[in-house]
Amino acid sequence: MSWLDEIRWTADGLIPAIAQDANTGKILMFAWMNRESLQLTVEEGYSVYWSRSRNKLWRKGEESGHKQKIISIQLDCDEDVLLLKVEQEGGIACHTGRESCFYRQLIDGEWQTVETVLKNPNQIYR
Repeated sequence: MSWLDEIRWTADGLIPAIAQDANTGKILMFAWMNRESLQLTVEEGYSVYWSRSRNKLWRKGEESGHKQKIISIQLDCDEDVLLLKVEQEGGIACHTGRESCFYRQLIDGEWQTVETVLKNPNQIYR
């Protein structure tokens, strides 16, 4: 049996993947992976996700240059969630130009932005 067969994939053949900064422990983003993207991630040493909206493989940083070098890949106890510990190249994981996709926090019943934009997305994506 392959290590890929030990994963409990969704009915759509996907698994949730959380990207965490290997140095700081900060959660950077969440995405989906399929069997092929996870295999490519292991082979290439950089994160490759499955884009449900585009229905295709998505190499993190392919447009922005903000690639994620894989430090380790961990599987949770239920075998249905991955934790990718990464070195985030360029310090920006979010398409909004922020370090993390989790930049809004619920404060007094409202979602408030708690992280600043590090780089204007118009300068990142062409």
